[in-house]
Amino acid sequence: MKMKNGRIAIITAAMLGTVFSATAFAAADDAAAKKYMKKHDCFKCHAEDKTKKGPSYKKIADKYKDKADADAKMYEHMTSSKKVKLEDGTEEEHKALDKSEDKDIKNIITWIRER
Repeated sequence: MKMKNGRIAIITAAMLGTVFSATAFAAADDAAAKKYMKKHDCFKCHAEDKTKKGPSYKKIADKYKDKADADAKMYEHMTSSKKVKLEDGTEEEHKALDKSEDKDIKNIITWIRER
C-alpha cells in the first residue's frame, strides 16, 4: 500500500511539473516581441492599451479571446497585405510581416493574447 501511494505521489508531481513547465514555455518573450514590433513599425498604428490609428493590442486580444482559431486569424492578418479599416473609418493596406520570421510572429501573437 505504501508503494502504491508513493507511485501516485511521484506521478502527480511529474504531471504538475509538466503542466507548469509547459505554461512557462508558452509565455511570450516581452522584450523580443516589443523589439520585433518596433523594428517593423507596429507601434506607429497600435499601442498596448490605447487606440491610435489602429486598435490597441488589448482591444485585439479582447476581440480574439476564447476563439479557437484566434492564433490562425491573427497570423493570417499579420502576414498578408489585406485592406484594414482604421479607427477613423478610412482604409489602408496592412503591412505584411515575412512568414520566414515565423517564430517572431508567433511570439507576437502570444504577447498580444496576454494583454
